[in-house]
Amino acid sequence: MLVLGLTGSLAMGKSRTAAMFMAHGIPVFDSDATVHGLYAPGGAAVLPILRLFEDCGSVSDGIDRAALGRRILSDDTAMRALERVVHALVRSSQRAFLETQARLGHWLTVLDIPLLYESGGDRRCDRIVVVSASPFIQSQRALARTGMTALRLKSLLERQTPDLRKQCLADFVIHTGGDRGRLSRNVAEILRKMRQVQPHAWPKRW
Repeated sequence: MLVLGLTGSLAMGKSRTAAMFMAHGIPVFDSDATVHGLYAPGGAAVLPILRLFEDCGSVSDGIDRAALGRRILSDDTAMRALERVVHALVRSSQRAFLETQARLGHWLTVLDIPLLYESGGDRRCDRIVVVSASPFIQSQRALARTGMTALRLKSLLERQTPDLRKQCLADFVIHTGGDRGRLSRNVAEILRKMRQVQPHAWPKRW
């Protein structure tokens, strides 16, 4: 089974692209949805995060994402501590997902991971897709999100690998500023090329 990493900076169109892979019948692991589950009441990340940031939620209510975001906004040490907790739990979920998809006989799975390069996840993929858009489109999309501000956007982007660097590292780049038809064609072309790739990542790199 092949493992295709899907990544890109904030508000570049990962969700739209992931949905297109799913429309082609490819199973997709959604890292953001996994983190939401980890932060929810009863989630595996709740107690470890509360030990680090006790004012960012409760056992009964889960993690207050807005409070946590404010807490780590300009604190790199706090961000790294949070990432150590969350990345380990997400990777465990990824492994379980891949085990299931391999057992079901899928030839390819997609891992939608926003911080793929930053977390070292690229080493566990056969190929990487980076989604990109113009800075103007990225800013428009990001600032339309609830709770997003220009200051927070700047802080988040400063902690991510620059878009141009990601594009240079990627095997495939999709520009998401166009229409749905173009996106579908790009995904179909990537799937065609992936048929020629020999799998190496799963399971030995996991």
